[in-house]
Amino acid sequence: MTSKEQSVRRHPATWVPTLYFAEGLPFYAVNYMALFFYQDMGVKNAVTTLVISLLAWPWTLKPVWSPMLEMYKTKKFFVVLTQLVGGLSLVLIALSLNMPGYFRYSVAIFAVLGFCSATHDIAADGIYIASLSSKEQAAYVGWQGGFYNLARVFSVGGLLWLIGVLGEKFARAHASAPVVHAWMIVFGAVGLVLVALSLYHARMLPTGGEERRSESVRQMAATFWDVVVSFFKKPHIIVLLIFIFLYRAGEGQVIKVGPLFLRAMRASGGLGLSSKEVGAIYGIFGSGAYILGSVLGGYFTAKLGLKRALPWLILILNFPMLAYWYLSAALPTNPVKITTAMSIEMFGYGFGFVGVILLMMQEIAPGKYQTAHYAFANSLMNLGVILPGAVSGWIQTKLGYTHFFIWVIIAALPALILSRFIPIRGGAKEPPPQIAEAQG
Repeated sequence: MTSKEQSVRRHPATWVPTLYFAEGLPFYAVNYMALFFYQDMGVKNAVTTLVISLLAWPWTLKPVWSPMLEMYKTKKFFVVLTQLVGGLSLVLIALSLNMPGYFRYSVAIFAVLGFCSATHDIAADGIYIASLSSKEQAAYVGWQGGFYNLARVFSVGGLLWLIGVLGEKFARAHASAPVVHAWMIVFGAVGLVLVALSLYHARMLPTGGEERRSESVRQMAATFWDVVVSFFKKPHIIVLLIFIFLYRAGEGQVIKVGPLFLRAMRASGGLGLSSKEVGAIYGIFGSGAYILGSVLGGYFTAKLGLKRALPWLILILNFPMLAYWYLSAALPTNPVKITTAMSIEMFGYGFGFVGVILLMMQEIAPGKYQTAHYAFANSLMNLGVILPGAVSGWIQTKLGYTHFFIWVIIAALPALILSRFIPIRGGAKEPPPQIAEAQG
């Protein structure tokens, strides 16, 4: 941290919420809004799901280029750059929709947006880790997750509602292709929001470390190799990585099967809810519960300390999944009961999720290459969601919904047991290097 930054250190509340709201916007644009967009444009489901799956790969492959962010410029530079390019990409998508070849153009631009978003994740997390003390990390991790999830409410809830309103308005005005015009406005508006956030963060963000510049290809290769080798030399790294991989084993299955259960016909064991009802539950009530859980989970961990809090966080993450079991066993029709049960589950998800985030920040990331090392661990965590999620549908068909929701709680037990043996080094007592320098 430079002497200038020490004298003008911004309060975390002035940049943490906006940084993670900006991180969420392109993620949900690629992974959710694009899904609904292509569906509205009449693209076949098989093509749509294949395209969206391919577009999601940058978030899994972050370790491939995350070391590069340790070689050039500052983390702030990459955050501002990717927000600006990402915003302009969404504007270009809006402008391409009236073109005959809109599909290939939009897919290509979404691919650019996905790469920008994944790169933004790496740099933003690097700023968060480098600029906040361990106690501040724990206190603000709830706000981090809360505002990231607020981007989901904004995108999957508010903007989809706006698409419907605009589509109806253009249809009444007898406009040609009313849905296309609605999507053009929405994509353009989100792009301008990202551009505005890039300008705000150009002024408000801390740099996230000293500016770096690799001088040669040999130096780049040496740095890259040093990033990888130093990662696997960290104390207890294998045990920590196994724990991170297992942390979301149950939840990774629920996030795939849960929405299908809500919409499945009652004859097949589901609740038979409409898309509008599911959207209201997830986008409004569930997201509010998630944000509240994230904030309280952060403060809970800051007060108790990560080692003491970790088993409780795993319990609170997984045992509210009993709400799904109740819904599958009772099949209630009362919307209040359904919404309450889902809100309890989402609260637990938000509360418990902070545990794995703080573990990666405080036990794996610290060191010379904290941004790249956090990205390595984060990608493994995502793999721990992708792989269980990939087989969750097969497991559900074998067990049925009711027994499946019991199974996902059992799947959480290995992480709970392992949490008692995780070697926590007391990161809360040791601020990151940049903070230590600022404190002299």
